[in-house]
Amino acid sequence: MRPVWKGAVSFGLVNIPVKMYAANEDKSIKFKYLHSKCNTPIKYQRTCPRCNQEVDWPEIVRGYEYQKDRFVVMSDEDFESIPTEKTRTIDILDFCRLAEIDPIYYEKSYYLGPEETGKKAYNLFVSALKNTDRVAVAKVVIRSKQALAALRIYKDVLVMETMKYPDEVRSQLEVPGIEKELAVEERELNMATQLVEGMTADFAPENYTDEYRKALLDLIQAKLAGEQPEPSAAPPVEGVVDLMESLRASLEAIEKERFTPALPEKVKKRGRVG
Repeated sequence: MRPVWKGAVSFGLVNIPVKMYAANEDKSIKFKYLHSKCNTPIKYQRTCPRCNQEVDWPEIVRGYEYQKDRFVVMSDEDFESIPTEKTRTIDILDFCRLAEIDPIYYEKSYYLGPEETGKKAYNLFVSALKNTDRVAVAKVVIRSKQALAALRIYKDVLVMETMKYPDEVRSQLEVPGIEKELAVEERELNMATQLVEGMTADFAPENYTDEYRKALLDLIQAKLAGEQPEPSAAPPVEGVVDLMESLRASLEAIEKERFTPALPEKVKKRGRVG
């Protein structure tokens, strides 16, 4: 892994030098837009519609639109004059329990690894978080943006979750169609509860795969081999016609799956051949 940031965790009067690493990666399949006549990648140009000319990067500045088509122009010096731009520390503000932070606040995860000179302090901080079952709430500046963050333990490694500020999370009251008081029938609630309990299992991330990405890669490989796979029809999406009947059918399907013995792998393969 290559570090994306270097700094320190400020814990009281203790500074723990750390390196930051991206904890996840985007494995989405990337495509380029091509000219259909010759399959040449399309180029996008930066042009000024008023001057009717292409603009080079040195001529581009950043502007804040305070009114329609009216801007305050910001220079690099303006951004450098902001004190938080110069900080290289993750400043811990408070400690709380992980369950107190709703996942709606989370943005991106980063591993924090110790610098050689900070291993003892790093291990002490990790142990303190584990012993108290707490996460640290902090502030950090990454790429010219100050973010709220939560520092927690993941398999004995310190992980930093960047977070939204409260004013960046939209109110749930803005969601249309949500009723203030939930009105449900007791029979339906009992069956829905049974369905939830019947589908409950320990979370095992290795059980989940990106089926769409796999199908897309298979399609690309088939086209490379000169094959033209037949398109698969997606099942129609229907609304709930009879809620009770849908719940009952779902429960029956779970019971059937639970008590149906799994076929040995040899039998499965033999069935495919036949």
